Amino acid sequence: MELSQRHHEYWRKNLVITAILLSIWFLVTFVEGWYARELNSISFLGFPLGFYMSAQGSLVIYVVIIGVYAKYMAKLDKEYDVAEGDLG
Repeated sequence: MELSQRHHEYWRKNLVITAILLSIWFLVTFVEGWYARELNSISFLGFPLGFYMSAQGSLVIYVVIIGVYAKYMAKLDKEYDVAEGDLG
């Protein structure tokens, strides 16, 4: 089965948003952990930033990443007429 130009565009946009969000995930997960001691010199809401990001901040960012991906893909699915149903 050969994919049409529209399929290639849809897939390219899907891969681009996935790459961007995975880059953010990598920064929050691994880079933040690597520099946690340096980040602890900054205070956020009364806590050292490295501690806050490890304890709560990264979890908030993960949920935001999931929400951004879901909204973007729902919009993309409607744009390319591949939506499976009205999810809200």
